[in-house]
Amino acid sequence: MKGESRLAPENFDQNQDRGGADGAGTTDKFVFPRWVNRLRELTAVLAAGGLLYAVVLITGVFSPQMSAMGYAPEQPVPYSHALHAGELGIDCRYCHLGVETTAKATIPATATCMNCHASVRTQSEKLELVRQSAQTGEPIPWIRIHDLPDFVYFNHAGHIQSGVGCVSCHGQVDRMEVVEQAKPLTMGWCLECHRNPEPNLRPKEFVTDMHWVPNEDPTVLGARLRAEYEINPSEDCATCHR
Repeated sequence: MKGESRLAPENFDQNQDRGGADGAGTTDKFVFPRWVNRLRELTAVLAAGGLLYAVVLITGVFSPQMSAMGYAPEQPVPYSHALHAGELGIDCRYCHLGVETTAKATIPATATCMNCHASVRTQSEKLELVRQSAQTGEPIPWIRIHDLPDFVYFNHAGHIQSGVGCVSCHGQVDRMEVVEQAKPLTMGWCLECHRNPEPNLRPKEFVTDMHWVPNEDPTVLGARLRAEYEINPSEDCATCHR
């Protein structure tokens, strides 16, 4: 009949989709396995776990425990910075030779200690290891406190020559009976100063003065010293990671 629709139910061959009554030429249809139904739940669990991991990681990296703040190991010889740097007023550079001219801050040699203790407290039990070291030539196994990872490059001279005070990174060591790490020394902490160095700048002659206070507005002084010393800290990765 003209005009009759080929899609009318009576004209639809029930076997056409399967290629005939015997199923010959059947077109296979992919059926998802049942476990696929759980993918959505699994994805949600993984996303929540990833978020939790990120929070723990970020919190851990910036925590005092991860940054080693408060690290104060027992040294082989009890040495009081409060006595030597504070009460006696010994300049940092007397023991840490070359800190203003070299990349690394040196740990004092036994000879430096003996400059005084060859005649001062010569019978002190606390200084027995110092005397032994002087006699045998074996260095005292001091434990470094402010110890950065091997992949971090830090130049002491560069910072000192820029007018960054010792106290900015090491804290008030002249008040410490036992020296501890007072600052985080993390990448974020360093970048804060690189992006805004003015608060940590002082005249170079006062770099080792633990009690220095500016005699003018710190903001004005910092800006003036930054211009005078031509300070333009880099934030490039290669500056500190070499």
